[in-house]
Amino acid sequence: MHKAVLTLGLLINICSSICIVFLNKWLYVHHGFPNMTLTCIHFTTTYIGLRLCAFFNVFQPKRLSVFKVAPLSLAFCGFVVFTNLSLQNNTVGTYQLAKALTTPTIVAIHTFFYNKSYSTQIKLTVIPIIVGVFLNSYYDVKFNWVGTFYASLGVIVTSVYQVWVGTKQKEFQANFMQLLYYQAPISAAMLAVAVLIFEPVTSEKGLLSSWSGSSILVVLASGVVAFSVNLSIYWIIGNTSPVTYP
Repeated sequence: MHKAVLTLGLLINICSSICIVFLNKWLYVHHGFPNMTLTCIHFTTTYIGLRLCAFFNVFQPKRLSVFKVAPLSLAFCGFVVFTNLSLQNNTVGTYQLAKALTTPTIVAIHTFFYNKSYSTQIKLTVIPIIVGVFLNSYYDVKFNWVGTFYASLGVIVTSVYQVWVGTKQKEFQANFMQLLYYQAPISAAMLAVAVLIFEPVTSEKGLLSSWSGSSILVVLASGVVAFSVNLSIYWIIGNTSPVTYP
């Protein structure tokens, strides 16, 4: 792949990821917008975006087994929900540093469960990451166990999800848009059930509550950015490796 194209894809992902962090944090801090509801909206907007792409022949949908895609969809739910809960309960700095642990976790999963070997140079790069996260956690004045719990779950589920994204694209012989086209609506349906149980839409902070115009605009903006983030995640992992993305 041409280096310029790869660099562009990485830049799009980085910019989108930064934008969605601040948009989501603003919604959590200033409006207390429900986490799973917001995530469900992100999945729905991702699917709508992919439907538009298919309509304009950007890609051709491929028939896949819903049951085979379901585990990946469930991991997708956990990945986004737990990372958002980490963002909700941690500072932005701590949230970002915790995400950095995804790289050594992916290396560990590949090593112990997929018998994949990494060079000594790659293994040595994870040491400063682990040390940096430990030092930040030790000196962060806003350190809390709830945030740490969600951050830890987020790292584990995210790592599993990113490993599966790479393996499933090869297993199903599907490109990143074809796989996400099936995964996004299944994930949205799974999360919609969870929302009805844990975040009723008619509650004080539910989806049908009275939201200001500014909060609605930010929710819609975060949905559009989420589409860009999700698409670029698949593209990067499909064209490089899970270790490259984090």
